[in-house]
Amino acid sequence: MKRLTYTIIFSCILLTGLTAFRTDSSPEKEIEIQWLTIEQAYAKNQKEPRKILIDIYTDWCGWCKVMDRETYKNAEVIDYINKKFYAVKLDAEQTGPITIGDQKFEFVPQGKKGVHQIAMALTNNQPSYPTTVFLDDKFQMIQPLPGYMKAKEFHEVITFFGDNFHKKESFEDYKAKTYKKIYSSR
Repeated sequence: MKRLTYTIIFSCILLTGLTAFRTDSSPEKEIEIQWLTIEQAYAKNQKEPRKILIDIYTDWCGWCKVMDRETYKNAEVIDYINKKFYAVKLDAEQTGPITIGDQKFEFVPQGKKGVHQIAMALTNNQPSYPTTVFLDDKFQMIQPLPGYMKAKEFHEVITFFGDNFHKKESFEDYKAKTYKKIYSSR
């Protein structure tokens, strides 16, 4: 009987000790890019002007998925985009109309699929996926950049446009000199 009592007491003490040092098991919320629709970005930009970054993708695009999974999950990329841009996800094959200011854009069927007029306009009628488009705070085109980019090279690009270095020097000079000076710890 004594042995059973000691076992129960020891078990209670052990259980109490183990649970007392337990860390909070609720998962920490992952920081993500604050994606908007293009209409939401336009509306926000009217109140608080900021550059726009648009990720043009399709559901079938493999490199788009890789960029979502790797580049857009990088902490430095997320932090910089959320601070400097209104980030937009734009499905190039979405079928609903999009209205920006007084301009209306429609889906244009082509064969089994089609493409949205706004995707064509943003890619200068040369759709490629993924394409990252940069607009200034007046919703004017800075540059569309087709293709997948790894997080490091993407960070170079977003900081080049985000801090207006594109107005001061070539991208090659920025990458070789300015970027290394500012982000030398990378």
